[in-house]
Amino acid sequence: MKKFVLAAALAAAASTAVAGGYEEPVVEPVIIEEDTGSSGGGLWVPLLIFVIIAGAAAAAASN
Repeated sequence: MKKFVLAAALAAAASTAVAGGYEEPVVEPVIIEEDTGSSGGGLWVPLLIFVIIAGAAAAAASN
């Protein structure tokens, strides 16, 4: 009787483990975003502003 109860318990545990059936795993594609700009891309605007201010200061000093 003990073996029968053990067999029934194992059968119940095994049937619940595969109750959902097999489902194909979903693999999402990996998206890699690459920065196409150069590393000094954000340097041009502040440098241009500095040159304009320095030019205006030099022009004001020469007057």
